[in-house]
Amino acid sequence: MSLLFEHVGKRYQDGTVGLADVSFEVPAGHFCVILGRSGAGKSTLLRCVNGLASPSSGRVVVDGVAVTAATLRQLRPRIGMIHQSFNLAPRASVATNVIAGALPAVSTGRALLGLFPKALRETACALIADVGLGEEHLQRRVASLSGGQQQRVGIARAFMLDPDHVLADEPVASLDPQTSIDILALIRRKAKQRGAAVLCSLHQIDLAMRFADQIVALRDGQVVFNGTPKALARQGLAHIYDPGWSEPCSLREAVGA
Repeated sequence: MSLLFEHVGKRYQDGTVGLADVSFEVPAGHFCVILGRSGAGKSTLLRCVNGLASPSSGRVVVDGVAVTAATLRQLRPRIGMIHQSFNLAPRASVATNVIAGALPAVSTGRALLGLFPKALRETACALIADVGLGEEHLQRRVASLSGGQQQRVGIARAFMLDPDHVLADEPVASLDPQTSIDILALIRRKAKQRGAAVLCSLHQIDLAMRFADQIVALRDGQVVFNGTPKALARQGLAHIYDPGWSEPCSLREAVGA
């Protein structure tokens, strides 16, 4: 199982280039972090995997199957998604939000009536417990939870169908530093248990250095680095960012400056 980008390009109707000849592979079980400034192409890259964006050139291949309009129905149950803004139904319960992760595998009629099979309901309860939420949270409205708790709900939802691949788009952008560490550790643990590949976009470089097996850095839609955190630390980070960019202290410590 792997996630493969082959010469992927994305040009929007207004002429803006989102991605330019992007090629790399994320092996099964790897936690791959996508680094880059805002607008570098990180979110566009993730959207090309789950079909929310279509490459203008090249292709994305999931476990040997190219992502196309014809294959999305087959591939989507194998791809979990964790969002920056949680993307939950705030007035619905924790249990309802988590089991919604099984919608790709349930008919529309049964989903509308809430007729999920017993096995899926049991999976939802087990995942809620596994991400550190107690039985008392099952029927609580998501809106009453803290940001960290809401992202735990999002993680549980992403793993409902036991995916082979997990996309995480800035999953800790709105969380405090300690909660960010806890959430990334949880995503990594769940993925390693499953042997799933994770493609995670981040702004926090120190967190990328701490959690990633592989780092892919984008600048202006192009890959400017693909390797291990140690290799990135040796090579330095200036080439990823504009010359005038000033790194935070945590970054200087991460790369041993």
